[in-house]
Amino acid sequence: MIKNLIAGFILIASVSLYSCKSKTDAHSAGSDDKATDKAEFRNSGQVTLGKPASAAIILTRPQVPILCYHQIRDWREKDSKSAKDYIMPIATYKADIKMLADSGYHTILPDQLYNYLNTGAKLPSKPIMLTFDDTDLDQFTIAAPEMKKYGFKGVFFVMTVSLGRPNYMSRVQVKQLSDEGHIIASHTWDHHNVKKYQGQDWVTQIEKPTKTLEEITGKKMRYFAYPFGLWNKEAIPELKKRGFIAAFILSEKRDDQDPLFTIRRIIASGYWTPHTLHNSIIKSF
Repeated sequence: MIKNLIAGFILIASVSLYSCKSKTDAHSAGSDDKATDKAEFRNSGQVTLGKPASAAIILTRPQVPILCYHQIRDWREKDSKSAKDYIMPIATYKADIKMLADSGYHTILPDQLYNYLNTGAKLPSKPIMLTFDDTDLDQFTIAAPEMKKYGFKGVFFVMTVSLGRPNYMSRVQVKQLSDEGHIIASHTWDHHNVKKYQGQDWVTQIEKPTKTLEEITGKKMRYFAYPFGLWNKEAIPELKKRGFIAAFILSEKRDDQDPLFTIRRIIASGYWTPHTLHNSIIKSF
């Protein structure tokens, strides 16, 4: 009788174990691509360092749309016509972000872009990068909360001279953005034109601000945006020497020798409607 009871328990345990395994296997087999993609892209947040791919290979990969925003505020009477290109009215910005979400775009961050350009690593469907220059306070109070509604993340290129000044972000706010999963990156000390750097300028404009941002965020600074989008070939080895692995320009042509240090962006003009922005994304990239 005891032998029969033991045999019964073994049978029940075996059936139960098989049932649990079957459910697990069925769940794995039935997982949709979205869940798989989410896990893959979550794991792709670490940059794959090593010898970069050749310029020729990088240049064959389709460019990812990258937008550049500056101020997010309504126009004022004193704003010049040219300044309005860099000032995005609040309602227009919100409509832009909604349009991107409704159009199926997924934001990516620089490490994902770097891995894609170097290794061909997979990106989500309709990838786009949202970048913000110059540390304006409205990027923290308006831009980031609006992105959060859609699960978007951005890249904030910080000019350290402005930290804590009126209408600019504080160190605490920069740290918060970093902690929330946005990327903080370098944009010099005071927006001085890289093409004019000599000697000590590399310490003042690059090394010291980089150290400041690393102290604030506790993270390595790997990415840089040229002030005004202006660059020269002499700047690239200086940036590499200081630990940067990629840098961003604006809409001009990428360098055929160093495309990682001349990654293109377009300015999201304050004059554009979301429809115009969408058309510009398609035509520019």
